[in-house]
Amino acid sequence: MDRRKKKLPIGIENFEDIRKEDFYYVDKTGLITELLHNWGAVNLFTRPRRFGKTLNMSMLEHFFSLNGDKSIFEGLEISKETSVCEEYMGKYPVISVSLKGIDARNYEMAFQMAVQIIKRVPAKVQYLLEGDVLSEQDKAEYRKLLDDNMSEAVFCNSLRVLSE
Repeated sequence: MDRRKKKLPIGIENFEDIRKEDFYYVDKTGLITELLHNWGAVNLFTRPRRFGKTLNMSMLEHFFSLNGDKSIFEGLEISKETSVCEEYMGKYPVISVSLKGIDARNYEMAFQMAVQIIKRVPAKVQYLLEGDVLSEQDKAEYRKLLDDNMSEAVFCNSLRVLSE
């Protein structure tokens, strides 16, 4: 009988990678049902460092995202919640931004690093600029989010623009 031990996911924060590469994973998908049933306009996740906040955000992103791979949830607690999965899994555009990697010596450098992170979000769906889903004004706002020289005002407004 070949019983190989699973790998430990040290430093891996991507839920899909953990599931597809068969790492050990403590099933926290019950959080999805809990969030949906105890809905709040805003949810704040406070935990100590290295406690899985980024991994949980990745799990939520993969569950709700239009581009999510449903197979990575097979055998997990959430897969037993068939009505929740049918209603919510893979049904939403998701904006996922982590500023975790910003480590700068001054404000200017931190701001530029944050701009690069924010720019990745609209870059993923740049095809929106070619279609007629967005108005010309919306497209102009969108283009500002792709600019390396993004102003602080545009940056501060970026999540609102992306959400709309």
